[in-house]
Amino acid sequence: MAKDNLIRCSFCGRDKREAKMLIAGQQGHICENCVSEAYKIVSAEADSTRKEASKQSLKLLKPQAIKTYLDEYIIGQDEAKKVISVAVYNHFKRVTAVKNTDISKSSEDVEIEKSNILLVGETGTGKTLIARTIAKLLNVPFCIADATVFTEAGYVGEDVESIITRLLQSANYDVESAERGIVFIDEIDKISRKGDNPSLTRDIKEGTQQALLKLLEDSIANVPPQGGRKHPDAKMVQVNTKNILFICGGAFDGIDKVIGRRMNTQAIGYSNASENVLDKNNMLQYVAPQDMKAFGLIPELIGRLPVLTYLNPLDGPTLRQILTEPKNALIKQYEHLFALDGVKLKVEAAVLDFIVEKALEFKLGARGLRSICEAIMVDIMFEIPSEDNQVKNFTLTLKYAKDKLNPAKLSNLRAA
Repeated sequence: MAKDNLIRCSFCGRDKREAKMLIAGQQGHICENCVSEAYKIVSAEADSTRKEASKQSLKLLKPQAIKTYLDEYIIGQDEAKKVISVAVYNHFKRVTAVKNTDISKSSEDVEIEKSNILLVGETGTGKTLIARTIAKLLNVPFCIADATVFTEAGYVGEDVESIITRLLQSANYDVESAERGIVFIDEIDKISRKGDNPSLTRDIKEGTQQALLKLLEDSIANVPPQGGRKHPDAKMVQVNTKNILFICGGAFDGIDKVIGRRMNTQAIGYSNASENVLDKNNMLQYVAPQDMKAFGLIPELIGRLPVLTYLNPLDGPTLRQILTEPKNALIKQYEHLFALDGVKLKVEAAVLDFIVEKALEFKLGARGLRSICEAIMVDIMFEIPSEDNQVKNFTLTLKYAKDKLNPAKLSNLRAA
């Protein structure tokens, strides 16, 4: 009778003497073993649900739909947007591919390789914006890494695996989601070796390129979840890079001369009869993998970036459009910022032309537009939020813009 009166686990039936711990509830008890098993069941079910939701969250659109979306945010660069739309579609089609019973057995065994992308273009032409917009459209994790801070193992700097750590953090530490994300590696040209010919001495930049190879291919990266240098005793997270899309971008300053030599002409100055055919104002449109090799990228890295495309330099009319036309146009952003303070902003057309003129003068591309606008509007944006401010309408005139863009601010912009 005494045994029957013992408290028992309501799940497995063990009594208090057999269990290390019994947790009491309103209608029963549960032992530590049943708690552990229940946790495993709940975790497995949650992982399954999360993985299914992760797969369904990917919005895979056709190339034309991708380009149409990019057109809403990025002015011009039609060739680059077309090439990238096809590459992104093919990559994520490969990621989400399900075997089709209608295709032949031999076709089922074909393994599609990754479509990593290399973007070549001057600063401020939209390389980062294109990558960020693609990630936003597809609803996948996205991170930006600067190649200049990375070194191979054993040298001062960040390990290349820290790129995956940033992507993992962007995915809120969801490994399944991170494994189909997009990584944009900027300034890839800054890790090019000094020339096409291999050096007899150790080239650290070439070593960095070598270290990147395993990430760009199919590999399991052991990354520290919080970033930083690897430590033998630190806990690592394994991330498969097989389905991560890498987009690399760089200005490749001086590549036009390399292209010119290859095409038996010069980028600047007197050239032969082929100048009637070549557009020497935009030599990037003729870029080819051999030009990347001559610039200093190793052949193995070029081979892992099979999709090569260029971005056109931005001229005045294009910069003018960038100011006002895209969904996230700069002027629209300022209008919204002013509206949040109850002020209606109006910008004269002459001011827009003035901003474009200065952006061309400083050769900062679209990125320079923001710097110039900030320099012009900083005073009025400082005054408007004050409590005693009664301004409800503000018109940005050409005189005001010229007065605010004083010599001191101009020198700062030139230095930038």
